[in-house]
Amino acid sequence: MMEERMIEALNKQTNEEFYSAYLYLSMSAYFEKIGLKGFANWMRIQAQEERDHAMKIFDYILSRGDNVKLFSIKEPTEKWDGPLDVFKQVLEHEKHITKCINDLVDLAEELKDRATYNFLQWYIDEQVEEEENANEILNKLEWIGDRKEAIFMLDNELGQRVYSPLTQNNNT
Repeated sequence: MMEERMIEALNKQTNEEFYSAYLYLSMSAYFEKIGLKGFANWMRIQAQEERDHAMKIFDYILSRGDNVKLFSIKEPTEKWDGPLDVFKQVLEHEKHITKCINDLVDLAEELKDRATYNFLQWYIDEQVEEEENANEILNKLEWIGDRKEAIFMLDNELGQRVYSPLTQNNNT
């Protein structure tokens, strides 16, 4: 069993991950509405991955014999000023999640909870990838500007993304 502060922090992170899924679903709906189905696909898959991240923590808490506490998930925004605005917010959100993960790692170190520290290493690597992906798309959108042809080409590229659920091989 973990110390209460660690359990509480992990439960809060589970909420952060579920909020991320809600945010990306909201972004997916926005892109569907404006006719960018590839962007919508990318966001929908991102939402699925965030749900996986939440469930990974959920299952970890249970595996340690502790109690999961689910909190209300705040309502995400549903309005943006175009794809560039969306991906600026995606990058900022991922930086926020990175900070949250780093805070969890700091707490695990402080409490000398080596099992949780080890568990969180996957999230550190994942956040590097999340920020890199968001930044890559953001950079492309900045280069593209208002050129609709290029936006449609990027939409086609993002539509190729396929969901890969966490498995035992990529779960650790």
